[in-house]
Parts: sequence; structure tokens; C-alpha cells
Amino acid sequence: MTDKFDDLPAIRRAGLERMEQVYGFDMADAPGDFFRYTADHLFADIWNRPGLTDRDRRLLLIGALAATGAADVLGIQVPAAHANGELSAEQLREIVIFLSHYAGWQNGARLNTIVEDTIAKSRKQR
Repeated sequence: MTDKFDDLPAIRRAGLERMEQVYGFDMADAPGDFFRYTADHLFADIWNRPGLTDRDRRLLLIGALAATGAADVLGIQVPAAHANGELSAEQLREIVIFLSHYAGWQNGARLNTIVEDTIAKSRKQR
């Protein structure tokens, strides 16, 4: 059996494999410079650097996304962090309370909706 990324350059393969680990779902290669920088630089390089755990990176990312109101990307990151076991339901709820005071109540409310949806979907899947 061949790996679905075998025909790709090593850097792209590493990036796509890392994206799958981080996001928790299958990835496919895509065209364009934006995707190239995302896969080859952000995921093959930055997400693989030593010094921070995936959980550390995820906490920083959730904080930055909440502060900028990026609910669309939070909708990917929060469920992935929960599914990967990086953050429990209780920890996610605590993050909402903490970030609401620093990122603004409206951003915290959007994050809360994502967190509660994530927890509810996780419970249904058990």
C-alpha cells in the first residue's frame, strides 16, 4: 500500500502529515502560495520546532484567535485540541472565562459557543 503523500516533496509531506496530527482530520495537497506557506513553513517547520508542546502552541493559538475574534479558525482549533486530548472540557471552559476578561466579552461569548458545541458533540459521540 502506498502512502497518499508519497509523490510529494519531503517538506510538503511533512507539512501535510503534521496538519493531520494538529487538526485531527485528513488533509489533501492544494495549489497556491498560501497553501504552500501554510503546509511547508507553518506546519512542516514552525509546528515541529522544539521548545513548546502541541498543547502549549494550541493554548497560545486559541488565545490569539479569541483576541482577534477569529471564530472560524477557533471552530477548527478547539475541537481538535479537545479530540487530541490536549484540553479537557473543564479546561476549555476555564479558558473561556479567562480569555473573556482579556479578549473582550463578545469574543469570549463566541469562544464559549464553540467550546460548548465541541463538548456537546464529544458527549454524543461516546
